[in-house]
Amino acid sequence: MTRIPAPPAGWRTEAERRVQRGRRIDRFIPAVLLDSPVSFIGYLYGCAVGWTWGGLWSTGRVQKRQGLWVFRGMPSWAFGRGGVCVGNCYLTGEADVTDRVLVHEAVHARQWRRYGLLMPLLYSLDGRNPLRNRFEIEAGLEDGNYVPRGS
Repeated sequence: MTRIPAPPAGWRTEAERRVQRGRRIDRFIPAVLLDSPVSFIGYLYGCAVGWTWGGLWSTGRVQKRQGLWVFRGMPSWAFGRGGVCVGNCYLTGEADVTDRVLVHEAVHARQWRRYGLLMPLLYSLDGRNPLRNRFEIEAGLEDGNYVPRGS
């Protein structure tokens, strides 16, 4: 197992600031698009995309764990980082899928349910740095293996 590097000094303060900024942005999103039938349709679309992509490229066993469909054995180019959650599907390679990682990914599935098709857009706008991406911060940086436990 690879060692998770220590985060830079002051990361926790910046993470809190990013989460608060995201919550302020949410106030400008019309209520009809959050936790609504509209967002649920987007979530279902995300689930369909996850199932399709996972079904096409997964070479491992597909399992239902902690409310998520886990597609393993994906080629590395077919998902980002250690894995990606699309709707209620977790797409990953050969790495061990721990219960902690699934706790993290289950939060992403709930985020998909809340934001629907806004999820990929808002996530992209927050950037790829997990220490600055409010969706990763809210899902738990330790559970997502972005910072060591107890940092």
